[in-house]
Amino acid sequence: MSLPYLINDAKGYVSASQRIPVIARPFVSERAKKTLDLVEKFVEEDCIPADTVFSQQLNANGYDTKSRFSTHPAVLEDLKRKAKSLGLWNLFLPKAHFKEGAGFSNLEYGLMAELLGKSDIAPEACNCNAPDTGNMEVLAKYGTEAQKQKWLVPLLNGVIRSAFLMTEPQVASSDATNIELTMRKEGNNYILNGQKWWSSGAGDENCKIYIVMGKSDPSNPDKYKQQSVILVPVDTPGVTVNRVLSVIGFDHAPHGHGHITFNNVRVPAENMILRPGGGFEVVQGRLGPGRIHHAMRSIGAAERALEYLLARLNDPARKPFGQTLSSHGIQLERVARSRIEIDTARLSVLNAAITIDEMGAKAAMKEIAEVKVQVPSMMLEVLDRAMQAYGAAGVSQDTPLAAMWANGRTMRIVDGPDEVHVLQLGKNENKKGNALRQRIDKQKARAKEMLASYGLNEVDFLSLDRVYGQPKL
Repeated sequence: MSLPYLINDAKGYVSASQRIPVIARPFVSERAKKTLDLVEKFVEEDCIPADTVFSQQLNANGYDTKSRFSTHPAVLEDLKRKAKSLGLWNLFLPKAHFKEGAGFSNLEYGLMAELLGKSDIAPEACNCNAPDTGNMEVLAKYGTEAQKQKWLVPLLNGVIRSAFLMTEPQVASSDATNIELTMRKEGNNYILNGQKWWSSGAGDENCKIYIVMGKSDPSNPDKYKQQSVILVPVDTPGVTVNRVLSVIGFDHAPHGHGHITFNNVRVPAENMILRPGGGFEVVQGRLGPGRIHHAMRSIGAAERALEYLLARLNDPARKPFGQTLSSHGIQLERVARSRIEIDTARLSVLNAAITIDEMGAKAAMKEIAEVKVQVPSMMLEVLDRAMQAYGAAGVSQDTPLAAMWANGRTMRIVDGPDEVHVLQLGKNENKKGNALRQRIDKQKARAKEMLASYGLNEVDFLSLDRVYGQPKL
């Protein structure tokens, strides 16, 4: 039964482990290769078909907002049980840093995440879904033993979900020093007041814990030590989930993206993560790997878009001007450019993953920023070509392309907008400017010295020196 689902080449089936880029193969274990092939089979045979079942079950109790956000499709729980039985659970926690995960490197998980990115529900089916992955990494890396037992264990077991609350509607949250939610110390508690939005996962009734960033020490002269991160149980008095926000018309039920207010929310001081004033350290530790996870999944989404494009171009029922679309050169050019761009982006992502594995996330900041900018734009370009090939159907609910495009467009904003990463990359690259200018000047001077040593003068061999008479005075 597997073969029809897994055909991916003119010659039949080339397994995911066989498709690993040659440059990455030395870093991938045999165990990871076997798991990678299992992930592919699970995604192609079970998860992608189940996406349709999930969307139908989601509306079983009604199409209104409250019904959609209180429904939990049974197909997802069935997939979770199967994923666990196959050993495809918590694949994301890198072995170099965490004992709680499946024991794979960032690179190995990156290859798996690409496959998970081809399906809406595959990441959650394997307990590798955002924002829980980043939140579990925070708890595993910075949490106390008590915090881990209370929140990390049930998250690792897939029993509950979580949300990460950082962005605020009234300020430019791309600069996290602007965050205004207050954390005022009162005895053994912190009192929280303010609002957050785009809190992914907060619409889910299974979301039980928020990881909240706020300002605990606004008078600190170091603006990067004014913020803290604290754990807030969802049912704490004073917390209100006001609404969920749509993403270009999609509500992303049942998880959604919440707009939440905090009105004198009292939280025990023991819920503080790492230490007061350590917010930026926690957030940077979380966002680095998280950005890589998004990029990895986006590669998979781009691959699926290209598959849809190729299927459309070779549909014998679609013959504009008497020929299939694949007979038109402009479409083949789009296929070729898509393949080049996907493969190029994949190598960049894998390079970033290897750098994290070898040197840590902090040393990989440049590589992480590069793929954070590169991959979403590539994904959108490939999706746009596929949508164009499908015509009106490409922007409708009859293909997954429009929903994929909406998701891809958000990737240029979440975890820091493109502009922030481009600006930082440009600033860091520009630091080389004076040194490079001096090197070039010294090379020119050295060239003159070498000319002189050979008894030569520098001559421009393209000089014409044409003079058209003398000017009249």
